[in-house]
Formats: sequence, C-alpha cells, structure tokens
Amino acid sequence: MKKLLVVFAVMLVSLVSVDAQRVAYVDIEKIMNKMPDHTAAQQQLDQLAAKWKQEIAVEYAKIDEMYRKYQAEQVLLSETARKQREEEIVNQEKKVRELQKQKFGTEGALFKKRKELVKPIQDKVYSAIEKYATERGYDFILDKSSGVNILFAAPRLDKTADILKKIGL
Repeated sequence: MKKLLVVFAVMLVSLVSVDAQRVAYVDIEKIMNKMPDHTAAQQQLDQLAAKWKQEIAVEYAKIDEMYRKYQAEQVLLSETARKQREEEIVNQEKKVRELQKQKFGTEGALFKKRKELVKPIQDKVYSAIEKYATERGYDFILDKSSGVNILFAAPRLDKTADILKKIGL
C-alpha cells in the first residue's frame, strides 16, 4: 500500500511538472500566394520555363525531321553513310537531352533561378514566423501546406492571418 502511494505521488508530481507546449500552424502556400513578390517571381519562372520548353521542342522537331529524312533516303545510302547519319541523329538527341538537363535538372538553370528569386521571399516569411513564435511564446509552428500529416487542426491554432499581418499584407 505504501509503495502504491509513493508511485501515485511520483506520477502526480511528474504530471504537474510537465510544461504544456504551445503549438500553432500556418499555411505557407497561402501566405506565399498572397505576396506580390512571390507572384511576380513565379510568373517570371513560368515564362522562363515556357521559353526553354519551346527551344527544346524546336530541337526535338529538328531531330524528328532528320530521322524522317534519313528513313526516306536510307535505301539509297551506303553502309558508311547510314551509320554516319544514325550517329548524327543519336548525337543530336544526346545534345538536346543534355540541354534539357541543364535547364530543368535538379541543379539546372530553372532550379537555380527559382532559388535566386524565391529564397529571399521564403526567408522573409520564415523570419516573420520565427519572430511571431518568439513574441507569442510558441514552441512549434507547423506548415499545413507542406504535406505534414496534420489529421486535425483547430481553426483557433491557425496563425496564417497573423503572419500575413506581420509581413504587411
């Protein structure tokens, strides 16, 4: 009985001493979409991507034309000429794939441009969130839009509007 009382007392003390952690969430996607700088940066990135896609499509059309011309003339070409034309087509395809990788790859020009244009905006948002959390005493602020599995979130914990105000929107 005495042991049970001691265990109960220890559990009670440990429950009382636990600090409640303050948690909130924001929708960073919603915040970013309301920022004119982000919208302008996204438009610029979209235009750049469209331009590069068009350039690549033109190159693939040239390759397609080379291949059709080769097929039409194939029976008239010598073995050496056929191999040479096949190599030209394959080499051209490699060049275009390399161009595509340079523009759209994980370390490509579009990725670098996105980092250049969007990172300062993200830093501004993250700084505002950090400042807000510090001022209001939050231990955690989660991003609702980032794919974190938030199964339920009380609307009173949504601080997106507060962060928009802090940024000046």
